Amino acid sequence: MGDAMPKIAVTIPSYKVRAHVLDVIARIPPQVQRIYVVDDKCPQDSGRFVQEQCHDPRVLVLFHEQNQGVGGAVSTGYRAALEEGMDIVVKVDGDGQMDPALIPHFTRPIERGRADYTKGNRFYRPESLKGMPPIRLFGNAALSFINKLSTGYWSIMDPTNGYTAIHTSVLREMPLHKLEKRYFFETDMLYHLNTMRAVVHDVPMDAVYADEESSLKVSKVLPEFIVKHVNRFFKRYVYLYLLRDFNIGSLYSLLGVVLCGLGVVFGGWAWLRSLTTGQPATSGTVMLAALPLIIGIQFLIAFLHHDVERVPSQPLSEDLTDDPEETPAARAG
Repeated sequence: MGDAMPKIAVTIPSYKVRAHVLDVIARIPPQVQRIYVVDDKCPQDSGRFVQEQCHDPRVLVLFHEQNQGVGGAVSTGYRAALEEGMDIVVKVDGDGQMDPALIPHFTRPIERGRADYTKGNRFYRPESLKGMPPIRLFGNAALSFINKLSTGYWSIMDPTNGYTAIHTSVLREMPLHKLEKRYFFETDMLYHLNTMRAVVHDVPMDAVYADEESSLKVSKVLPEFIVKHVNRFFKRYVYLYLLRDFNIGSLYSLLGVVLCGLGVVFGGWAWLRSLTTGQPATSGTVMLAALPLIIGIQFLIAFLHHDVERVPSQPLSEDLTDDPEETPAARAG
């Protein structure tokens, strides 16, 4: 088994990508054994188009009876890869913005046992940002920080990047039916990976923007994104710091919230009392309000520092594989 290569599959969500999808398939390297093209009820009938025009024997076209969004399409490809016994699944968009030649860069850390999940990062090199519009640059930078809070992966950037690869032993443990089906899919993947304590690595790549038509309206999805990020942060906190474990980070956070709450409540009461009586608050009253607030903020900063230090560093894939000799790292020798 030492000379055997890992079985690598690629899944391509197909929705309004008829102009580019054949070129994307043609550029997928030969070490990929299976290509799943998932027609997500495409109005251009891209699935039939691929079946008729593409003669690559690795291609298997899957069809959705209803549009499920990019997350739903990727999950369908994931399930097919699990059924066919693949080792690694790479997700590549069909619009030509993701260079298939980079696939080995995404699979290599997984093959060598250094990561469970890899994703693209267009922020890794300054030169890679030349093709990114300023508004997207600012939005992605801001979203990256929010994503760090909600997912717990403090060492990665570009969270909405959809160029990814995952070890199927980790994928098998994920609740695919619970994953977000549309634009929040990538962040939801990271949230679930963190609760599993999976290792995630960034892979440098360039920003490329073709003539694709985006249906994502920032003004429409921004409130929903904020709500979902807040939801994932609290769910992650409760699970990792209160239910699954109780550690020094748990104490830091609880003391911080309690002290900040006391400071705000007492300060608010003193302020209202001062307004109603016309008497200015004494320096002692101000200190009694400010001191717990200051100490509480310090505790919350200590909690964030602890959270940063707890980023997963030990890959799960080899432990989750039934036979150690069957891992991609073992097969690659």
